[in-house]
Amino acid sequence: MRRLRRVERPEPGSTGLVAGIRALGTPAELWSTIRDYLGIGRSRRRVPVADREALKLFLATRASHVAQTSLYGYLRTRAGMRYPELFDDDGFVLSINIAKWQIWLACLSDLAVFAGGLMARDLPAELTGVGATVRGVVAEILAETGKPEDSGPDFEDSARAVLERIEACDWSAITDDAAAFVESPPALVRWAPIVDELKEIDEPIVLNSVRFRWQEVRRDLRHTLDAAAVLRDASGRVSGAGPQPVPTDAA
Repeated sequence: MRRLRRVERPEPGSTGLVAGIRALGTPAELWSTIRDYLGIGRSRRRVPVADREALKLFLATRASHVAQTSLYGYLRTRAGMRYPELFDDDGFVLSINIAKWQIWLACLSDLAVFAGGLMARDLPAELTGVGATVRGVVAEILAETGKPEDSGPDFEDSARAVLERIEACDWSAITDDAAAFVESPPALVRWAPIVDELKEIDEPIVLNSVRFRWQEVRRDLRHTLDAAAVLRDASGRVSGAGPQPVPTDAA
């Protein structure tokens, strides 16, 4: 499963552009992030979502993609040419890692609700099975993620809130549009390590930028999701099993 890339503070003596590249990963990873943010290089093969494992992979990886490109893109746009210099600050590095995980949880929550809504629309007589499948998949993603050491003190409470939202969801009421994506746009505004005065100015644009990033993800899931196949694959494993608890020990 794709993991969120951890931001590291540059080694002593590394400054400027080199420090920024080292903080973001290899040059290839940096270019990949830039391409994602600019929206280029989109041609790729769609992978069918036809079993429980494929749904789990789709939710985790697309949540990671939207979380990271949204956060890094906003920081890069706001900081401009000074962006690499921000990684020389220990407080910034700590804040960006906490923000990254919080935004990922919000993205996972929104996408899981949307996916369950698609399944419920295709299988209106199977709402109980749809709910159990989505709950089980999300609980498994969170259990495998555990408590990342760079995720901050609020991660576990936020993870529980994701499961509580899934548990309380009325799957028949989820529409095939952007209505399910209510957590991830404000999460970027809340958690991005940018001063509040600037975030207040940026908020309308930032909210819309996150909503825009979800358009392609929703389109991909509509084209690749086989709800009946996912439910058939999952039915034997989720029968009688509720969501798994989120680990409380640090990884």
